[in-house]
Amino acid sequence: MMRVLMVSKANVTASYRTKLGYLNRTPGLTVGLVVPPRWGKLSFEPMSDDATYPLYVRPIWFNGHNHLHRYPGIARLIGKFRPDLIHIDEEHYSAVTWEIIRIARRIGLPTVFFTWQNIYKRYPWPFSAMERMVLTSARAAIAGNQEALEVLRKKGFTATARVIPQFGTDDQIFVPAEASATRVRLGLQDSVAIGYVGRLIAEKGLDDLMTAAVPLLEKNPSARLVLVGSGPWRAKGEQMARQAGIASRVVFVSWLASGEMPQLMNALDIVVLPSRTTASWKEQFGRVLTEAMATKTPVVGSSSGEIPGVIGDAGWVFPEGDVKELGRILERLVNNPVERQRWGECGYQRVRRYYTQAAVAEATVSLYREILGEPPPK
Repeated sequence: MMRVLMVSKANVTASYRTKLGYLNRTPGLTVGLVVPPRWGKLSFEPMSDDATYPLYVRPIWFNGHNHLHRYPGIARLIGKFRPDLIHIDEEHYSAVTWEIIRIARRIGLPTVFFTWQNIYKRYPWPFSAMERMVLTSARAAIAGNQEALEVLRKKGFTATARVIPQFGTDDQIFVPAEASATRVRLGLQDSVAIGYVGRLIAEKGLDDLMTAAVPLLEKNPSARLVLVGSGPWRAKGEQMARQAGIASRVVFVSWLASGEMPQLMNALDIVVLPSRTTASWKEQFGRVLTEAMATKTPVVGSSSGEIPGVIGDAGWVFPEGDVKELGRILERLVNNPVERQRWGECGYQRVRRYYTQAAVAEATVSLYREILGEPPPK
């Protein structure tokens, strides 16, 4: 029996913990989870599956601070659980990763950490010293995207590393379905809805999306642009829509509960993620893309960060900032329902192959076995 203890603040979100269910369905594997009762403004969301694996909801110090948070008493919990491997679902520059790896090294346990960091950064002392210890002591690493793996190698990490998303898309929740009620509620009946879902911030390329959509909405009375989320860009977006004379065709939705997201994805005809790389940020994954693909909604994304890797050959990728190309793609999809259906099916097949919670769990278990020298089951 292989025992793994995972430490993860991200798992305060119930939908993310479905991965723990898949991990624990693996014969011969028990994965316990250490998670805080809150992270930032998010509270731990209980769900029925929590009873199927060892779960430790433990208080943390410095809630909401990625660099500084830690779990008091974590050493005692590790001793009680007696894992064969500790999976620290945190970045290599985080104090909690450093602390747990120090404990694990003292008692001879292998460790694996997770990173999304896809831009090379240097840190001041003491974080630089903590990062160096983590990179020289961990048995393995999981990178959420290919560029994060390249950053690890540039920083001198030579141990085993694999590219595996932190979480998959739950294909029991995000499924193709009729969404007539949601379409009616948003005023999208008899429309072709181009959607963006996420923070309304400049880095997400929303200027480009609005600019590309203007001539399309002017020419096509049935087209609508749906922007779901909140953030400082909204005021600018509303102004751009008014100045272009298309305000009645742009729908802003400030907030939706996470449970409503599958219905939203099914209400949209196209989902766009037009992110723009900055000096300090680039798209690390783009979960909205896999959620859309799981509902057979065709996706369009820019070339920022990991977006092309997520979409692969199952959707449309345009050079970030290329408004003309984005407009051309959107016009083609808006005017051709057969194209939308074909690309929606391609995306659906890609998600089921690479990006479901089950697929992510399977890849993670394979890494566990490699770290511990256990052969795969026959």
